[in-house]
Amino acid sequence: MTDTRLILVRHGESHGNAQKFIAGLRSCTGLTDHGRWQAERLRDRLLDSNEVMPTVLCSSSYPRALETARIIAPALGSLPVTVDVGWGEHDPGPDCDGLTYAEFVERFGQPDWDGDPFDVTYPGGETKAAFYDRIMDTLRRTVTDNAGGTVVVVCHGGELFLQRIELRQTVGSVVLQIYRVLLLQLYQVLPSLGP
Repeated sequence: MTDTRLILVRHGESHGNAQKFIAGLRSCTGLTDHGRWQAERLRDRLLDSNEVMPTVLCSSSYPRALETARIIAPALGSLPVTVDVGWGEHDPGPDCDGLTYAEFVERFGQPDWDGDPFDVTYPGGETKAAFYDRIMDTLRRTVTDNAGGTVVVVCHGGELFLQRIELRQTVGSVVLQIYRVLLLQLYQVLPSLGP
């Protein structure tokens, strides 16, 4: 079986990060100047090192991820960016999207991130269980559809956190390499993620 290399890149600093608001797809306004600087530093590093030669460049549909993908694309052979909504961040739903963290806590209380994954964290939004299922389905589909290739996916912190949990629990043949904050590489994913 041919190995597939999957490289997950977290987007640069977003306006939501800097201004401390819940930036779902509806309210995401892209990267801050610092976030663009971060993505440019990653692009420059990848240009200098030639360590990544992908066959596919994929991104979440969130503006912060797309902007990061477009900035790093020249270091990846100027591949077109393929948008895959499955790589989107945990969807807070229309009632919570755009709220500041303080407004969210005032209206709905402190979320229990370690609680039951089927409980509602974001009223009107995606449960943690639904988010987890969507991300794992997207990961499996991405690896299967690109068997033997090298796929760079620009995504979000939630996906990276879930991948690290899932891989520790179920994927024995994976080697994790973390490059600063922005780049996580997963090797030999395909053999362990079959049906």
